[in-house]
Amino acid sequence: MKRSASAVWRGGIKDGKGSISTQSGVLEQVRYGFSSRFAEGPGTNPEELIAAAHAGCFTMAVSAQLEEAGMVADCLETTATVTLDKVENDFRISAVHLVLFAQVPGAERQAFETLVNQAKDTCPVSRVLDARITLECSLEA
Repeated sequence: MKRSASAVWRGGIKDGKGSISTQSGVLEQVRYGFSSRFAEGPGTNPEELIAAAHAGCFTMAVSAQLEEAGMVADCLETTATVTLDKVENDFRISAVHLVLFAQVPGAERQAFETLVNQAKDTCPVSRVLDARITLECSLEA
């Protein structure tokens, strides 16, 4: 399976403008630029998109781990926060913090946490990131 996305950029780094599109068409020429990345301007940015991808991937991995253990979640909600740091003269994504709220009828806390940590370590987006990944989770059984 292969998925693709594209980006177009016009101009310099601070005054330029870009757009991002995805193969599925969910994102179609979505605006991004210096202000949406390093300030609070309109549009998206690569870190926000990585956070969305990680939240989605991790949440699906939790669902799969639960199903393998004979449980089904009523609801799984994940927020991923990506940290972009300047290290020497370069920027790098240094960390991702995942916060999971789960409603899983009949789940025992210890077994649930084991499954959630396995999902964190094995979801494809976690595996591709060279960043410290932390996790906090709450369970409503």
